[in-house]
Amino acid sequence: MGHTHHAHHDHSESGHSHAPAVGALRMAFLINAAFTVIEAAGGWWTNSMAVWSDALHDLGDCLVLGLAWYLQRLSARGRDAHYSYGYGRYSMLGGWVSAWILIAGAVLMVVSAAPRLLSPVMPHTGGMMIIAVFGLAMNGFAAWKLHAGHSLNERGAYLHLLEDVLGWAAVLIGAVAIRYTGWTAIDPLLSMGISVFIAMNALRTLRKGTGILMQRGPDRLDDMAIRNDLLALHHVVDVHDQHAWSLDGDYTVLTVHLVVNTRDLDAISAVKKEARLALHALGVQHATIETELPEELCELKHH
Repeated sequence: MGHTHHAHHDHSESGHSHAPAVGALRMAFLINAAFTVIEAAGGWWTNSMAVWSDALHDLGDCLVLGLAWYLQRLSARGRDAHYSYGYGRYSMLGGWVSAWILIAGAVLMVVSAAPRLLSPVMPHTGGMMIIAVFGLAMNGFAAWKLHAGHSLNERGAYLHLLEDVLGWAAVLIGAVAIRYTGWTAIDPLLSMGISVFIAMNALRTLRKGTGILMQRGPDRLDDMAIRNDLLALHHVVDVHDQHAWSLDGDYTVLTVHLVVNTRDLDAISAVKKEARLALHALGVQHATIETELPEELCELKHH
């Protein structure tokens, strides 16, 4: 394949800053860590399974946010001899690991709350209300700090905090309902409902993270649109061996072979430049393009 030409696009700068994400994750982690201690004490004080559920959830979030904070810092490193694409994929690992933690915690809370349905205990509803309002304020502020994040890591952390906000809203409504109806079964039912909601969201994060780890094609990329746009370029007569994957749920990598009907190096260079612009417009940040002549046999085409 003597006429084969390679084009590599340097992506040591990924096009989005990691510094704000690291700062927001650090703040969210510190807020959550402080509040988890308060919640644990509150769960013991109020004797409420719903408060314990959110305390356990927040402990999981602390692990999530701490890991996300560390991995976001790690992911900001450039490429080196060990990681030729850089450390970007580490940032999504926090979201993936945290999903497992939250699923395990949700299962534990459902198992713990179930016996309370058979033998209900009256919780301290006034204490539940105080802690719920405090929880809404703390988690609401932390979620607001992370709401603009784009990476799977940041989005995962934001969703966990948003779940906390919804969880505390449910605890507050439940505490008011128990206080005025005396129906103590509301507390374990709330706990189980919060836990199931957490598990369902965690499963979605887990599915997305697993897809990235297994190099599943990015959902937002249209393979046919990419192929058609490349075929529309002057001198391009065929497109094959097209592969796309995501490093972290945000940064997309693509490799492709273009068959061109010219041997002119300047024309080939122009084709690759136009191809890279077309790919970038379709959401590809890192493109590796190989060109071939029609008479060349590409061994990869048949694999």
